[in-house]
Amino acid sequence: MRVIRVVTLMLLSLTMGSVWAVGEPARMSKADYDEMMQSISNWGRWGTDDELGTLNTITPEKRAAAAKLVTAGVTVSMALELNKVKDDLNQNPFEHTLTTSEFAGHQVAGDAYAVDYHGFAHSHMDGLPHFAHKGKFYNGVPYSAAKPDGAERLGIHNAGVNGVFTRGVLIDMPRYLGKEWMEPGHAITVADLEAWEKASGVTVSAGDVLLIRTGRWAKIAAEGQWNSLEKAAGSHASIARWLKDRDVAVIGCDGVSDVMPSGVEGLVNPLHELVLVALGMPILDNLDLEAVASEAAQRDRTTFLFVGAPLRVKGGTGSPLNPLAVF
Repeated sequence: MRVIRVVTLMLLSLTMGSVWAVGEPARMSKADYDEMMQSISNWGRWGTDDELGTLNTITPEKRAAAAKLVTAGVTVSMALELNKVKDDLNQNPFEHTLTTSEFAGHQVAGDAYAVDYHGFAHSHMDGLPHFAHKGKFYNGVPYSAAKPDGAERLGIHNAGVNGVFTRGVLIDMPRYLGKEWMEPGHAITVADLEAWEKASGVTVSAGDVLLIRTGRWAKIAAEGQWNSLEKAAGSHASIARWLKDRDVAVIGCDGVSDVMPSGVEGLVNPLHELVLVALGMPILDNLDLEAVASEAAQRDRTTFLFVGAPLRVKGGTGSPLNPLAVF
């Protein structure tokens, strides 16, 4: 298996025009990146007016099959607690003000919440009007459609109508590699994903939510925070074509999915742009996959019912999210 994997990586490196060490991000030119954006495009696949993108792959049959994965009735949250403390990676802490008052003879308490959730600190779903490419969002919607009071099309409220109820597939990459965590900068490739499939006996298929654990929070617990904006384990942009071929509905990670540095000329988050714009695929960022990884290992399972419901904010670019794995 190792020989096959190394040969595959070497062949891929030649197509990129350079050779790199295993685990390091492959170098991709902007021209090759732009070509991939066009060649994997889902624009028009579900109609010129489509605003759901790859969520269309979650069919009623897929939901029914996913429900049958629940055998123990055990639920596990995959969200971080909303972080109220400002630090280098949490520049926009969650704001919470609790109020008390008396109303019609009752003593009541309430809350005011505020959060700028995009970034590297809060668990959230990226919606389709979050990234654009050359002036266009998914399905050709112009970047100018992003207005101060909400995007005119593609808003997260569309995903909120049915939520995300489907099979979740957890790829615990550190466990597969026999490590506690992946080192920052380690790039996950198609060869890695397919090797994991062969070892696990699970094939990623249409309508799945694909969750990749890098061990980010295990490393932080053991060694402390580091600047993950500069260097973080994650997936290389080249997996976007594989995600298209497998018809994955949503991807998620305990980081932001993109490996950093990305290896793609001039871009920090190229995988984000490819899947959001070309595929119309929502992304789950900054998940806490430690508890679900432990539960999955204990049960010797990598699949479960995934349930997630973004807020129905009309025209929103995404939403804070508390996704659940149900075993």
